[in-house]
Amino acid sequence: MNIPLAFTRVLFFLLNIFFMTTYMMSLPDGTPWMNALIGVTIGTIFSLLLISFDTFFRRFNLRSFNIAIIGLLIGYLMGHAIVLVFNAILEIMTTEIRSQTLEIIKIALFLFGTYLGTIMTIRASDELYISIPFVKFAPTAQKKKDVLVDGSVLSDARIIDLCSTGLLDKQLITPRFLIKELYSQLETGDEMTKSKARLSLDVINKLEHIPNLGIRFNDTDFPEVVEITNKNIRLARLLDANILTADINKAQIASIEGINVINLHALSNALKPLMTTGENIKIKVQRYGKEPRQGVGYLDDGTMVVINGGGNFIGEIIDAQVLSVKHTTSGRMIFCNAQDGDDHPEYHYEEENKD
Repeated sequence: MNIPLAFTRVLFFLLNIFFMTTYMMSLPDGTPWMNALIGVTIGTIFSLLLISFDTFFRRFNLRSFNIAIIGLLIGYLMGHAIVLVFNAILEIMTTEIRSQTLEIIKIALFLFGTYLGTIMTIRASDELYISIPFVKFAPTAQKKKDVLVDGSVLSDARIIDLCSTGLLDKQLITPRFLIKELYSQLETGDEMTKSKARLSLDVINKLEHIPNLGIRFNDTDFPEVVEITNKNIRLARLLDANILTADINKAQIASIEGINVINLHALSNALKPLMTTGENIKIKVQRYGKEPRQGVGYLDDGTMVVINGGGNFIGEIIDAQVLSVKHTTSGRMIFCNAQDGDDHPEYHYEEENKD
């Protein structure tokens, strides 16, 4: 339990009751005990309203609060500016307008300007910097870059395990236009597309419930851009963020555009256990290889193991000695010699030299 928060709530609860009761008892009308009861009731109701507002806004951070305050200030100035322009137009015009109608129009223009300025500020919060002409205030320490998720990542459940490690705490950003696209696919796509969209939305929901992850949603959109990949690239450039993707083609496009890309498959392959030359392993030979007497097996993490001389032991678990580890675009391949049969290193070197 958050003790400072609980103390603050109890303190304001008691203060509300105290001030309301004191005020009601100071009124000349009614009996003191009735006024005290009314004061306690009003103070209790007002305290509960405050706590309910606190609960409603509990997901807002200090940055959101600051942006909202700046938005209200800009909206207030914009509202006054619009009213001043309207007054200048009235001075030029000769048409008479009733005073009540004029006041209603001014109030409507002021509220319109205030709302427009606040909304525009909130939507452009990622572009807003506290600055003076020619000088931009920046933190002295180098800020870690945020990570913008791609649609292909959301359809891969491994992102949940990755975020649960705490590696991406306070860094993960999900664009709103991506969520809208998923809902659109859920309504109009084919069965496979609907299933993928449903999985992606379920992953987002699980990410929201990961403690300390602090996933953020960005409302910035680019209506003139149709392709989601291009929208992601533009948003990443705007936020100076990296893109987390599980699609190799999208990763290449983003890299061409100058955006740093984190490939989930490459990250997964980088964390796979390494094998060293000369290490002995036990492997089950599951099928024949491309070369004569060559067998193929798989490690627990899915890494392919090519066993020279393993073609005679299909379905058996044999001892093998690692010759080398080859890195490919799809992962790692381990080349071994079967110790239960004749060694055929020439198979390995022939296979390894192939593109």
